[in-house]
Amino acid sequence: MSGFQYESPGSVDEAVRLLAGAKGNARVLAGGTDLLVQLRSGAANPDMLVDIKRISELRQISGNAASGFVIGAAVSGAEIGEHKELAKAWPGLVEGMELIGSTQIQGRATPGGNLCNASPAGDCTPGLVAAGAIAVIAGPNGRREIPAEQVPVSPGKTSLAKGEFVVAFKLPPRAKNSGDAYLRMIPRTEMDIAIVGAGVNLTLDASGVCVAARVSLGAVAPTVLLVDAAARALIGSKLDDAALAKLEAAASAAAKPISDKRGTIEYRTKVAGVLARRAAVIARDRARSNA
Repeated sequence: MSGFQYESPGSVDEAVRLLAGAKGNARVLAGGTDLLVQLRSGAANPDMLVDIKRISELRQISGNAASGFVIGAAVSGAEIGEHKELAKAWPGLVEGMELIGSTQIQGRATPGGNLCNASPAGDCTPGLVAAGAIAVIAGPNGRREIPAEQVPVSPGKTSLAKGEFVVAFKLPPRAKNSGDAYLRMIPRTEMDIAIVGAGVNLTLDASGVCVAARVSLGAVAPTVLLVDAAARALIGSKLDDAALAKLEAAASAAAKPISDKRGTIEYRTKVAGVLARRAAVIARDRARSNA
């Protein structure tokens, strides 16, 4: 690991100035659970680290289910899991965040870091995508907002320009009869990288018909996928076996995984459909209980 300049700004504007004015490669340090590993292995050699944990705006969860939550990009997984109203409204999103690492890691890991690490197997990202989360990005030209799925563009790379970083995530207001869920398959029983991850978020009407849905898949493509065909399989149905079978087929068809020591293309493709179906059932049952 070579030497680098370390900065710990106290405001978003200061962080932007540091990132924009850095000579060479500047990296944002949120929780550091991925970045520190990369530093030790030599996979990352930044000229500057900008630690954003001291910026109070990035360390807060505000709003509610009716108005929509705003989650600071540097809020820890532990803090997200302890937020009762957020966990009630978005249990799938919270569960995905809580699957990242051990108890110690949960005290540091952040949704902003998980998204911007741009791993297709990140456990928080499918939940953000399924939820329809909007990433708030600060940069030299002010702030802009884009869907969370548009931040990663390939493994390890994001769409952020020089001087930009994610400051928060906006979640939409939560309608009644809504539910979400996230499931993953890992080689071991815990603390491993997902072979496949699936997030489902849906809303039912008073008669139990699905009127809105979003389905996401992780670890089966260079970036987390938003699978519109899988969502269309659910909308207009009561999530009966026929609709769930169409969802499963659409999820498997959308998966474009690789084969490696953790799973083959064929296995991951099959599991993508199975997990999407199981997550949809959990989301459906949660929606029914949220009338």
